[in-house]
Amino acid sequence: MVKKVAVINDLSGLGKCSLTAAIPVLSVMGVQACPLPTAILSNQTGYESYFYDDYTNRIDTYTSEWQKRKLIVDGIYTGFLGSELQIEKILHFINTFQRPETFLLVDPVMGDDGQTYDIYTENFGKQMKELIQRADVITPNLTELCILTDTDYTVLTSQNASPEYLNIIAKTGKKLLDMGIGTVIVTGILYQSPTDDKGKYYNLVMDNEQTVTVSSDIHGGSYSGTGDLLASVVCAGMIRGETAADSVRRAVSFLDTALIDTVKDQIPRNDGINFEPYLKLLL
Repeated sequence: MVKKVAVINDLSGLGKCSLTAAIPVLSVMGVQACPLPTAILSNQTGYESYFYDDYTNRIDTYTSEWQKRKLIVDGIYTGFLGSELQIEKILHFINTFQRPETFLLVDPVMGDDGQTYDIYTENFGKQMKELIQRADVITPNLTELCILTDTDYTVLTSQNASPEYLNIIAKTGKKLLDMGIGTVIVTGILYQSPTDDKGKYYNLVMDNEQTVTVSSDIHGGSYSGTGDLLASVVCAGMIRGETAADSVRRAVSFLDTALIDTVKDQIPRNDGINFEPYLKLLL
């Protein structure tokens, strides 16, 4: 029986992120993606202009119609949520469809590089903290980790020359584990260790038993959809029984290969990663 995951995210026509990243990844890994769009965009918001259609008022209708179909999902995976009201509606969705065995992954999309996105408000942050406490796995970047733990991003990142930098981040992530979240995956940490002359990107996979570090080389700059692709691989991998650490390793290997090709082709960052030819690596 093919497992089903409700994927709650925006749909961007261009930019290879959100649902257009999640659906092919879950599908090739043998999991059915059941998309619930939170917004429809002509292209992701990194471009200089875009069309945006808010789907807040349609979320309850989706929930109601899926209830009529007696939908049973094996997992729920949330990404971009555009407002406090959307978080409230998604909490209702979770209350409706989550069973004891339903896997829940929350990608707490709120900001990057020390800056919050336009959607962010103080109350949005409080609502997101409520949502993540329902999750089995969350995948914050460093900015989002700081928001969720009330940590000063500037103070934290000012310690990036320390050989203890990753341990300092891990101690910060421990605060989220103490909230009852099963696994915290802190993604995309740029760090140059004392033994490395180039630096790498690191992902910390943390639970109450251990912290596993998964690193990748730096290939060009940052690209649209990288975090969505990683979270999607983790979601599908764990749904089919892999550990979080093994799923992150799979995701990093997949992304490394695709990024090398993307840099070679000089793809603009907003256009996203050349991941399609490498989906076969996820089989």
